[in-house]
Amino acid sequence: MTPRIDHVELTVRDLDRAERFYDLLLPLLGFDLAHKSRSDIPAHQFRCVDYGSAAFNLALISPRDAYAGEAVCRRRPGALHHIAFGADSPAEVDRLCGAVRAIPGARIRIPPRLYPEYAPDYYAFFFYDTEGIELEIVSFDRTACFAR
Repeated sequence: MTPRIDHVELTVRDLDRAERFYDLLLPLLGFDLAHKSRSDIPAHQFRCVDYGSAAFNLALISPRDAYAGEAVCRRRPGALHHIAFGADSPAEVDRLCGAVRAIPGARIRIPPRLYPEYAPDYYAFFFYDTEGIELEIVSFDRTACFAR
């Protein structure tokens, strides 16, 4: 079996605010907003915005009322630390960093640079979305790192 991720669902503090952010970010990463859908199950305090693609789906989920207002802590057990999106080249990482800077609410944590401690050509930048979730855009030769 080939390892792969089918979908990731992120619970966000403010679904409407997060949707505005991801509507601007995800097309930069190859998602087509024509494949975006919504669902709402009031009995479960569940609203969802799903961004579909052939590679995987990313969904934003509303919090239950009992958890509204809780701060994001990526080091809490069970929490998401960050999500890394792959880019085709260091030049694309640089271009995407410029585009992310223009998205309202995006905060660059670490600008693009090499991380030779991860791989000789690991080039990435890190940023936060409007919900405090850390994201990364990276380019490196994964096949060279995991050659058999």
